[in-house]
Amino acid sequence: MFEPRPAQKRILEYNGGRMGISAVPGSGKTHTLSALAAQIISAGTLAEDQEVLVVTLVNSAVANFTQRVESFLKDRGTLPGFQYRVRTLHGLANDIVSERPSIAGLANDYSILDERDATQIISAAASAWYRSHVEQVEAYLAPDISQNQMWKVRKEHLPKLLRELSVAFIRTVKDKQLSEEQVAEIAELARQRDGFHALYMCASIYGDYQRALHYRGAVDFDDLIRLALAALRQDDQLLSRLRQRWPYILEDEAQDSSLLQQEILELLSGGSGNWVRVGDPNQAIYATFTTANPRFLREFMQTPGVTPRDLPESGRSTQSIINLANHIITWTRKQHPIPSARTALDLPLIQPVLPGDANPNPDDAASLVRVLDRKQEPEEELLRVADSLEEWLKHNSDKTVAMLSSLNRHLEKMSELLKSRGIPAIELLRSTSATRRAAGQLDNVLRFIANPRESSNLASAFTAWRAAILNKEEPGDDDASAAARLRKCTHTEDYLYPQMRDWLADQPLEDAPQVENLLSSFRSTARIWLDAASLPIDELVIFLAVDLFTQPADLAVAHKIAALLRSAAVLNPEWRLSDFSREAAEYTTMERKFTGFSEEDAGFDPSLHKGRAVLATIHKAKGLEWDRVYLTALNNYDFPSGAEGDEYMSERWFLKGRLNLQAEVLAQLDLALSGQLDSYIEGEAAYADRLHYINERLRVLYVGVTRARSELLLSWNTGLQKRSTEALALTEIKDYLVANGIIPARRDA
Repeated sequence: MFEPRPAQKRILEYNGGRMGISAVPGSGKTHTLSALAAQIISAGTLAEDQEVLVVTLVNSAVANFTQRVESFLKDRGTLPGFQYRVRTLHGLANDIVSERPSIAGLANDYSILDERDATQIISAAASAWYRSHVEQVEAYLAPDISQNQMWKVRKEHLPKLLRELSVAFIRTVKDKQLSEEQVAEIAELARQRDGFHALYMCASIYGDYQRALHYRGAVDFDDLIRLALAALRQDDQLLSRLRQRWPYILEDEAQDSSLLQQEILELLSGGSGNWVRVGDPNQAIYATFTTANPRFLREFMQTPGVTPRDLPESGRSTQSIINLANHIITWTRKQHPIPSARTALDLPLIQPVLPGDANPNPDDAASLVRVLDRKQEPEEELLRVADSLEEWLKHNSDKTVAMLSSLNRHLEKMSELLKSRGIPAIELLRSTSATRRAAGQLDNVLRFIANPRESSNLASAFTAWRAAILNKEEPGDDDASAAARLRKCTHTEDYLYPQMRDWLADQPLEDAPQVENLLSSFRSTARIWLDAASLPIDELVIFLAVDLFTQPADLAVAHKIAALLRSAAVLNPEWRLSDFSREAAEYTTMERKFTGFSEEDAGFDPSLHKGRAVLATIHKAKGLEWDRVYLTALNNYDFPSGAEGDEYMSERWFLKGRLNLQAEVLAQLDLALSGQLDSYIEGEAAYADRLHYINERLRVLYVGVTRARSELLLSWNTGLQKRSTEALALTEIKDYLVANGIIPARRDA
């Protein structure tokens, strides 16, 4: 039974309006927000067709919230599974756009481009542009690149840079809600001027990318958000209907909100409606990869009419680790040598829970905070950590441990080292897609049943059927041949229900009896599926699952999809099978992973992996905790502070003057929009970006430190080029630990 802490009780006293909550690491913000959702539902004030809308950052959190809300509802004796909806921003945007695709300028059968496909299109466009404009691109290269280096720059570094540059430009353009005509004008403006080749390139690649989307009848994830906002602004009836459907909006991880997300939720909440935002500005670590900014939450909490609340109590860590985390905040705010960095971390400080709490802080007597204080190359650091891990695991098989770093390659090398020693390890560097594949097979069959006249749907359904029969075996040549033939079947009714003509009988298959057998057998199954089309959607999904799946986990996926589609049918009685197919299709894409049946989808739980070393980036570790944490590679490259000699990942060695080309291009975009391109000064944007990056890296460090429950070991290395030094923040941590008698003046752990 949930026993709220004093600060949580104040939040659960909420009875409407706007509230902003600043929550420290380990304060139970997700638990509190889930309890609040259940409380609102159980109060009985929602109409039958209304829901509490919960918006969260990542797909794994969707499962986490769903499970917690259901648990709270069961505790309250309320039927779970109804009157709430948990969505990522992309999932919510798709819900909005699918209500009225025509308002967003889309066909009813629009598709969402997978992020992998989007990246491939952009990469191809960038490569083609490079080949056509070699001199313009290579004008940005440093003049002292050797011949040997030049080969690698052209084959590896430049293509990667151009892809990243184009992705950032396209995301920014869509976040600014620019039209294709506006970007085309910018491209022409840049083409006519010297020194703006990169802006011309990015604007041109954007045009190529948009044409590829139009050709596919697709939108990407960034389109979904801007189109959802446009739909809400243009259709008063749609906005009114959604406001009535979602009278309460609860937003998690609000420190990572973008301006567009804030504007969408502002509209849905009705200006002065019921909107609760919870987050921790000190854990805003995605600004480098997205258009998110923690200032949106800070400004919201200071807005008149918004009730500010704190969740300062955390039961995660020992007092020693809490004190260290708080010192990082106070040192940053008061003493960081770069004045602009002093706003990187915010109050409140972390407080331990009160005595008698159901989830007390770990005993401080067992606390260990150490700095592995020695200049070492990356390989040496890995060896020392591996030695320490190996010894510790011998005596602590009942505890959890992780090694965290900013760089995947550092962790990948550690994985190889641990495997060579036979040390059990788990990587949080890549994820599986088993659940989405299962959901995708169901979607393929649903799309076929919804539109059996489309030959591509017929071929996809065949592929799903064969995958079920083969059960993890690779399809053979006969399978590929059968699918290819179905894809060319222009009149599918001649195959499925032949009358005047039997398409299958006309196929030249004398030398391919197995292909003929496959097509004949599948025709029988396809007819059975079509005959079942009149079943209620949940019964249809279960019916199909019997043919498609044998593994318990896959069948569980199908049952969960059936339950969710049943709920969708209640809320959308006008939906047809194609609408349910589109809903199921979301589980195969990145904007809303399916919930609850794999660690990838349900969220990684460190407590299930005691006695094994977990290797994760600090970004992947956000929201997780371990008994012992190794925080590595704390050098002035991974964590620069603005000091002389610091280097920055965005400033590439192979560009002249180590130019931060992404920052420069985005600055040029802003100047072009304001008609001030003549005022552009090269290098100013790169310097401003340095300051933003320094701030974010301080927050990344804070997140890493606050992953530890009882033991924290920090170390640094000289980096890939063997010239990095100890990060300034690590030096300050070391001085703090020495001053407080936690470590001696010099000690190797």
